[in-house]
Amino acid sequence: MGRKQNRVWKYVHFCVACLIVLLIIGCGISEKIKILREDKVASEHLLRAKELLIKQDYEGSLEENQKVLSISENKPPADEALFNMGLIYSHHGYQKRDYKKSLTFYKRLIKDFPASPLVEQAKIWIGVLEVIEKIKQVDIEIEEKKKGFSR
Repeated sequence: MGRKQNRVWKYVHFCVACLIVLLIIGCGISEKIKILREDKVASEHLLRAKELLIKQDYEGSLEENQKVLSISENKPPADEALFNMGLIYSHHGYQKRDYKKSLTFYKRLIKDFPASPLVEQAKIWIGVLEVIEKIKQVDIEIEEKKKGFSR
């Protein structure tokens, strides 16, 4: 009798161990599924942002890129969203163009995603925008001197 009871307990222990393993695996799989779902949603927003930018809906594109940032946090495709936002704020067709905001997005991209393939392009844009800002400042100084001479 002792042997049969011992077998039953071994079977119970085996079943409990299997349940624990299944729970651990299930948690890991559900986390991966969640990540894949977030990546898919972020990619859809990024695609929508690009479509809106082509249609010159800058505000809509900014909103979609912002959604990508909030979904992706500090992992790709957030780097692409930051780059796109930098492009929008420096775009000649955007009436709310703001080179300083554009610079902040490019600098954030470089800081948060140093391994991104977009870093080199962001560095180029930073250089161009800084030159534009310097030229604007020189123009302002020239206008002030002109006003000083005309008085």
